[in-house]
Amino acid sequence: MAVSGAASVAGLPPRSYRRPCRLSEGWAGAATGRAAALLLLLLLVAAAGPAGASAAGGPEVHSLRGSWRLGNGNGSVVLRGEVPGCVHSALHRRGLIQDPYYRFNDVMYRWISLDNWTYSRTFKTPFDVRKWQKVNLIFEGVDTVAQILINNITLGRTDNMFNRYSFDITSVIKEVNFVEVRFVSAISYAAEQSRCHKTYSVPPACPPPVQKGECHANFIRKAQCSFSWDWGPSFPTQGIWKDVRIEAYNHYHLIYFSLTPFFVKSAQQWSLEIESIFDVVSSKPIAGLVTVNIPKLQTQQTFSVMLQPGEGSIVLLVNINKSSTVEAWWPNGHGKQTGYNMTTTFVMETGYQIEKFSKAYFRTVELVQEPIPGSVGLSFYFRINGRPIFMKGSNWIPADSFQDRVTYDTLWLLLKSAADANMNALRVWGGGVYEQDEFYNICDELGIMIWQDFMFACALYPTDQSYLESVRAEVSHQVRRLKSHPSIILWGGNNENEAAIATNWFSIPYADREVYIKDYVMLYVKNIREIVLAEDKSRPFVASSPTNGLESVKEGWVSQNPYDTHYGDTHFYNYSSDCWNWMVYPKTRFASEYGFQSWPSFSTIKKVSSTEDWSYTSNFSLHRQHHKHGNDQMLQQIGHHFKLPQSTDPVKKFKDTIYLTQVMQAQCIKTETEFYRFSQSEIIKGEGHTMGALYWQLNDIWQAPSWASLEYGGKWKLLHYFAQNFFAPLLPVAYEDKGVLYIYGVSDLHVDHKLTLRVVVHAWSSLEPVCTLAKDGVTVKAQSAVPIYKESINDFLERCRNCTRKSCVITFCLVGEGGLQSPTNHHFLSSLKDAEGLQKSQLSASVSQQDDVYIVVLQTTAIAPFVSLDVGSIKGRFSDNGFLMTEKKKVVVFYPWEPTSVEELEKSLTLTSLVDVV
Repeated sequence: MAVSGAASVAGLPPRSYRRPCRLSEGWAGAATGRAAALLLLLLLVAAAGPAGASAAGGPEVHSLRGSWRLGNGNGSVVLRGEVPGCVHSALHRRGLIQDPYYRFNDVMYRWISLDNWTYSRTFKTPFDVRKWQKVNLIFEGVDTVAQILINNITLGRTDNMFNRYSFDITSVIKEVNFVEVRFVSAISYAAEQSRCHKTYSVPPACPPPVQKGECHANFIRKAQCSFSWDWGPSFPTQGIWKDVRIEAYNHYHLIYFSLTPFFVKSAQQWSLEIESIFDVVSSKPIAGLVTVNIPKLQTQQTFSVMLQPGEGSIVLLVNINKSSTVEAWWPNGHGKQTGYNMTTTFVMETGYQIEKFSKAYFRTVELVQEPIPGSVGLSFYFRINGRPIFMKGSNWIPADSFQDRVTYDTLWLLLKSAADANMNALRVWGGGVYEQDEFYNICDELGIMIWQDFMFACALYPTDQSYLESVRAEVSHQVRRLKSHPSIILWGGNNENEAAIATNWFSIPYADREVYIKDYVMLYVKNIREIVLAEDKSRPFVASSPTNGLESVKEGWVSQNPYDTHYGDTHFYNYSSDCWNWMVYPKTRFASEYGFQSWPSFSTIKKVSSTEDWSYTSNFSLHRQHHKHGNDQMLQQIGHHFKLPQSTDPVKKFKDTIYLTQVMQAQCIKTETEFYRFSQSEIIKGEGHTMGALYWQLNDIWQAPSWASLEYGGKWKLLHYFAQNFFAPLLPVAYEDKGVLYIYGVSDLHVDHKLTLRVVVHAWSSLEPVCTLAKDGVTVKAQSAVPIYKESINDFLERCRNCTRKSCVITFCLVGEGGLQSPTNHHFLSSLKDAEGLQKSQLSASVSQQDDVYIVVLQTTAIAPFVSLDVGSIKGRFSDNGFLMTEKKKVVVFYPWEPTSVEELEKSLTLTSLVDVV
């Protein structure tokens, strides 16, 4: 490759353009076959002779991670910067700037992203260059627009954060080398690209002013939210954000290696497709043998293969021994996440032996879109290993504006918290990044299914040739990198871009619509979808979310109404209606986004603010809110059911307001999620069979009001504690319709259960129940939602004498044999601002240590709604929180995430209930 040429992005063209290699399967298991194979291996190694011996060592890999020199455009700022990393992190680490998240720094530090920075370093070549046929400089991720030089020779340019770049430096590498990565401001580049696109505009030009963001994010292949979002700041970073290294090799080099499982129904047998993609330096084809061994499944097969010069690809199909029992990979709550150790050994006639250790997982996924009796439209649900699964979970956004701060521990904490809240699915949203390998490894381990968007969100995009080429390389690279993960069950083309065209977000004149539809089909269908289908036949693809699925396809990929409840998935947001009224929610096939905002806890806000900021109407509170009217909408929603804080102490008033936003958010999303769960088994007026509830959003990118249930740093909001209950595998759900109380039994369990429904009615004024009801022999069907109780509220209240809607509250749970029990749920008969008889409770707590956890014993003198335990900035979570306390005593466990003590916890613990808000 010419030194001055562009990089071979991601190394290789998509599979549909590759020459298939010849492969003949042989010697698969018979003793005589093995002997023959062994003989051939010996012959191959012998034939390699002295040349083979000199190159017997594998490739030389030399990391360029570590400390680089970093300087701005005019040389006025020079410092050391860590790689992987970014400019902001380097400046912060060296004490040249404050925490970028502190107060108004997102706006104060715009200058950093507007400058052009250069990373450079020298390195000694740690090997004799003459011994190697090829030496590459590899960047796993460059953020984003840069010129790459070695020894003052330009190797090429980068313009896509999501690509892998490989530069051939064989002819230019010396004993001592000087590498430079000269960045251009992403903001300037995006603006320039937009200016150059003269034929027609590609909206939106800029984000809404409330986001304080940058323009033309859709003209650069970079995390779209880095230019700001309605929950996040604008920090368009520059930096080498992933690994960088030198690789030297002879003959061939393995670049991608992936496994995809298939279940062959006719044979009732599992098979594994193993794909290996090589860069073959040799000018002649190279023959060899590949042996695949999965000891636990008594499966070993050997294949004779031939690598073609250039890009050599080998695709092998391994049939799993039928006499072995294969344990499939199951989503959280449905079974184990079994993986099998596997060794793949490549022995070629020239060059070195490669031994690849990996984990093989077995699971199938189908996206079922079929007619439903009694309804127009089609179903939309996922079948895993032949079993329909109701998807419970949320949407994932980047965990930080600065990706170098996202460690394994960060990811583990957030994902484990998702699994601990009974989630089995997350959607990796299309305005962020394709996550790091560790993210997907943890999801594989925890059984969290991933709906994986491609990184396009809330915008229209250009489709000129160079842009499409960059996207094709990106998609090809990411699919090859990620397709071995059993957790990924779906590829999604984009976030909300079908809806943007269909419902005309950008006020495009009707006459021009066709241009944008054509671009939409060109990008997501003719390019992205084509590559995905060529690269990965093991999982489904949808072009957008929300979409009408097959109906959208039928309508030319842009349907008239992508929010149609009879097809596909929906996104639903409504901040003005009363969120306790379940009738406002869409009885959809699949709810992939819905949500309400809240503020993070005071301890989280405190870290990035000063005392004058601690009020709901401060400049800081307005600055942090990136969603128009967001702070007012929260107060309005609170006002439906709660009294707003009136304290004359401004800090108490701020803390009370934060608490109420979290109570409101938790109760709103509880109501909506329970509605989606109880709609899974019924069709009413053609709507229903809801098979997914993924609320917006799981995590936060910084400390600010947002839709998240986990705060920046991982602390659980009250919503996340509620999710643990409303996503429980067994749950009774109550709602009212025309004065009648209905209770449904919702189950994700795999067998039917005969249970007892226990209903307890309390007057707000007393810890003694007014009346109780036990209904035995209630059948709750496996993986469904069935009505188990029905009574008019008037009759109900009459039976429980002395009760009115305002003076009483209903709690209920399901109990079975062998300790099977649902969480205790509640149903309010009136707004809590109208509740009669609520008394100021005296809440007290004692803390003791038991092994690695802490036991908190709570006592109350009166019924206490929404009891919140908070230990400030001590990292950890409680077993339960935000609950309705109807008994004198309750035991709660605190699980610490870092060492703490009884003394520390007692000192930090604050208890708040609704009656403490005055």
